[in-house]
Amino acid sequence: MTRYKNQLKTLLKLFLTGLALYLVFRKIDTNQLLGLVKIMHWIWLLPAILFFVLSKVATAVRLNQYFKNIGLFLSEKLNFRLYLVGMFYNLFLPGGIGGDGYKVYLLNREFKTPVKKLLQAALLDRLGGLVAIVFLLFGLFLIVEVELEFLESSIWNSLLIGGLILTIPAFWLVQRLFFKDFLPSFWSANAWSFLGQIAQLICAWFILMALGIDEKIMAYQLVFLLSSIVAVLPLTIGGVGARELVFVYAYQYAGIEEAAAVAFSLIFFLITAGVSLMGAFVKVDLKS
Repeated sequence: MTRYKNQLKTLLKLFLTGLALYLVFRKIDTNQLLGLVKIMHWIWLLPAILFFVLSKVATAVRLNQYFKNIGLFLSEKLNFRLYLVGMFYNLFLPGGIGGDGYKVYLLNREFKTPVKKLLQAALLDRLGGLVAIVFLLFGLFLIVEVELEFLESSIWNSLLIGGLILTIPAFWLVQRLFFKDFLPSFWSANAWSFLGQIAQLICAWFILMALGIDEKIMAYQLVFLLSSIVAVLPLTIGGVGARELVFVYAYQYAGIEEAAAVAFSLIFFLITAGVSLMGAFVKVDLKS
């Protein structure tokens, strides 16, 4: 029964991914998109890839902080190898056990760490990344001019400032209530969350440079962060299609170029897929 449920889930994700991409390419000028690719400055993609990898190193270190809180001590090298394998499972085996499930299974089998604690660490790891994105979004919404009437009100600005002030304390309270075992690493783990997200924003900047975009950088960054939240939802494979839809429907409000935004999003996905594919060739020996 579980096997058929996983197959159905994969088919549904494939359908939604295809539908999302159909809606994207139906709406944009594909000739303009191809024109952008032809004049790309490919050299800028090298530092983009580097900073993407650095972002994953930071988030892997964050997860290892949580592991240490529950008495599970892995070297950073071994932990990163395990993290890469998890990325591969998440992207290329979407209907199966998933990256988090694989890590929980493996660590429970080898170290007898309780499944509940491992699941809490994995969930908190996801929440930590989301908190960093939300905090940065509040800041960018204050800086970037978005052409929506209700965003120009003093009430909206007050809410954004309130969000900046309360996001971290609210997250601390959530940990205090539901993840008490992980409180000792609250500040260090959140620092790694922000380092990881900032590294991704720098990666995004280099992709924009590759596309020859040197205006409205903050607006692209804002929509990129919004698309990152949507991509977390397990609706499409690796978030592909969902990210592009966000760019397609947000471009007119953020003042960014539609085709360039979609090209940016697709390049980011290809970088993600390329790095995730490395996990297929990584051997994880937890006994070493």
